[in-house]
Amino acid sequence: MANLAMEKDIKPNNGIMDALLKARPKVFLKIGDLIEGCVLEREGAKVFLDLGIFGTGIIYGQEYQNARELIKNLKPEDKVTAKIVELENENGFVELSLKEAGSEMIWKEAKELKGSQEALNLKVLEANKGGVVLEWRGIKGFLPASQLKASHYPRVENGEKEKIFDELRKLVGEAISVTILDFDPKENKLIFSEKGAESEDLKKVVGKYKVGDIIEGEVTGVVDFGIFIKLEEGLEGLAHISELDWALVENPNALFKVGEQIKAKIISIDGDKISLSVKALKPDPWETHKEKYKKGDIVEGKVLRLNKFGALITLDTGIYGLAHISEFGTEKKMREMVLAGESYFFQIVNYKPEDKKLSLSFLGKKGEAPVAPKEEVQENQEK
Repeated sequence: MANLAMEKDIKPNNGIMDALLKARPKVFLKIGDLIEGCVLEREGAKVFLDLGIFGTGIIYGQEYQNARELIKNLKPEDKVTAKIVELENENGFVELSLKEAGSEMIWKEAKELKGSQEALNLKVLEANKGGVVLEWRGIKGFLPASQLKASHYPRVENGEKEKIFDELRKLVGEAISVTILDFDPKENKLIFSEKGAESEDLKKVVGKYKVGDIIEGEVTGVVDFGIFIKLEEGLEGLAHISELDWALVENPNALFKVGEQIKAKIISIDGDKISLSVKALKPDPWETHKEKYKKGDIVEGKVLRLNKFGALITLDTGIYGLAHISEFGTEKKMREMVLAGESYFFQIVNYKPEDKKLSLSFLGKKGEAPVAPKEEVQENQEK
């Protein structure tokens, strides 16, 4: 009886909302609520959404224009979250806005792109000393210099920040292919990487090479950590400073010049990153001269550099070793006794060519100190 009384109180022509209230559970919407709907169709500059028990929603007018970049990717049955801006318009639809939900959709897409590592073609907006700035879906993101591919990496001698900045500025306005490396919706932060955006064409080019191949190419860059060598158009390899020569290399610029043709051996391939060795094509002095020296020999060597561990010495054959700091007493005394670039006499106290290990004992400079073997080495030799 109570239900009948309630039904009699409802007039048949009280409008659409009365009918909806009668048919639906007593769950009420209010302006500003976020609601999830399923795309029904797009009709001109309108998008209709199925809101389930709440009827049909519509995005049109200014709200459509504000969200047109998001809307163009929508298709029937896609689920979206929208904000209610009007509970019922003159046509009985719930008016919606994607403006509030847009951010949520963007970060959801960012998560998917990070997982798939799909490449994005974005324009460089600006540069700073640490990298470049790109924009995706209206969000500015950062591409660190360390995440640039080899052909875009700033090849600056001694890593001077101002020169690195000058090189990075050359990328402004250029469209580059990147992937999303990381993101943080709370901080509105995007981090990109150019290294992960390998095209299928580049993969095919790299696929022509294998570890052990000997290549000949042009030196395209000389930096403090090595040299870049062009294998073919669009593909470069890096020969690290440790792979330039069997002797210790202090300055790659002293050995190589941009534009010269050199040969190198491929020692590693990781994605589109090719590592090269120039010294692999040269005789190994530790092998070719392994019989030339023995423990106790007196040799002349040049001081390459001094540090807290001692003096790094190179012999004329190209092998090098350490005269330990204990040979001099203290670092201060060492720097008073020997100078970088000068030659002195040393005695070999340990020589293991198979391990590329050479230890030396300081004897002095010719004309300044007597050249004589140290007793403990003599005794060891006699034994």
